[in-house]
Amino acid sequence: MRKYNSQNLNQQAKKVSRNRPMKKVRCYTLGRRGKAKTPGGIGLCLDLFCFFFASRQKRKRRKRKRFVHYEGLPLHPRQELAPACKPATHNPLYINFAQIFFMAQFRNFRMVGYVVYGRGSFNQLHEILAPRRNGDAPMIFLVDHFFDNSALLNRIPLRGKDKIILADVTYEPKTTQVDQLAQDLKAEFGTVSGIIGIGGGSVMDLAKAVALMITNPGSSADYQGWDLVKQAGVYHVGIPTLSGTGAEVSRTTVLTGPTRKLGMNSDFTPFDQIVLDPELTANAPGNQRFYTGMDCYIHCIESLEGTYLNEFSKSYGEKALQLCREVFIQKDSWDAECDDKLMMASYAGGMSIAYSQVGVAHAVSYGLAYLLGTKHGIGNCIVMNHLEEYYPAGVAEFKNMVQKHNIYIPQGICQGLGEDQFDIMMNVALSLKPLWENALGTDWEKIMTRERLRELYGRL
Repeated sequence: MRKYNSQNLNQQAKKVSRNRPMKKVRCYTLGRRGKAKTPGGIGLCLDLFCFFFASRQKRKRRKRKRFVHYEGLPLHPRQELAPACKPATHNPLYINFAQIFFMAQFRNFRMVGYVVYGRGSFNQLHEILAPRRNGDAPMIFLVDHFFDNSALLNRIPLRGKDKIILADVTYEPKTTQVDQLAQDLKAEFGTVSGIIGIGGGSVMDLAKAVALMITNPGSSADYQGWDLVKQAGVYHVGIPTLSGTGAEVSRTTVLTGPTRKLGMNSDFTPFDQIVLDPELTANAPGNQRFYTGMDCYIHCIESLEGTYLNEFSKSYGEKALQLCREVFIQKDSWDAECDDKLMMASYAGGMSIAYSQVGVAHAVSYGLAYLLGTKHGIGNCIVMNHLEEYYPAGVAEFKNMVQKHNIYIPQGICQGLGEDQFDIMMNVALSLKPLWENALGTDWEKIMTRERLRELYGRL
């Protein structure tokens, strides 16, 4: 029979927590003379229940004890609990009653509000936005600077004070860029009706972040982490012109801040509306299309081979992986069907990691992006090229796709870096604990030591 002590209870809590930290709930047993001494809530209910069923003599003898329970873990049967966590009653009803309140909690995550899919669906943007206009407050269109002087700009349904801002995403979004955009918009308009991001993953992340910073105080760097955003942003819409990043459905917006690269992960981050029009991806550069497509492929590999895998993420991940293989392995040339399938692979891949996590490739690439400014898609490809030890089948298939499509993957980008620079990348990568736990399990720190990570970065 397995014994539960404080150490393996912590390990169990980490497994259930997925990519969110568990909350600790302090519970107190009854004090002397049967007086309940609890912070209230569930603990009080438990003590009142025990008050009526425990013997008077035992209540008198019992000393006040405290134990820590992790939300998300069921209370284990008394005989399997560590002594410090045993309830101070032998009445079996105590355990049954407690289990009602301490049932395993499942993530209740917010998804994208509305989705429209189809070739030409971008033409419906006017009617989609019309009900969300707030008086004369403008809609702000953040558009990838790639589309400067393109016909796409003429198709944007501008009304009144609406404004198009060409977003320079030569480098990935920074917290300073987000803060400046939000401050400028508030200074010019006071408030806005909405933010619409039209572009690849960087533009969509930028749109989500700016929408949040219109209504939240301080700097976007203050909200890098999990569930730190406290107020809903303004209405925001995502319109991808590249497929693969999954940014259109994710609950994060990945930013490079003063000390780290990390997302604003919250239930307020997902788009209120997304428009999935495969026609918008038709003229994407071949290399860029491959890099973002591989981002989707790597999402699937890391999710499907991770410790956080469940049937929800598995169902989306398997479908996304199937579509990636049809596009990059079975097809010999690119056509409209490839655009259609890759757009849905991106959506499904993003949904897969919404209820699980990514893994080694993403964690290591974050370090590259922070120090070297490496773009996300190509950064994942650079790292994936060296991960046979962790994803042998996936890496072999990845290299086959690289060869088939004659794609250049940079080599030796870390050559010539100093040890202090390697330390910076390692600190960024190792701070992403949920990613490592999904990839390597709860003992990941014993597996991915700094020495081992340093050797990996040295090979990139």
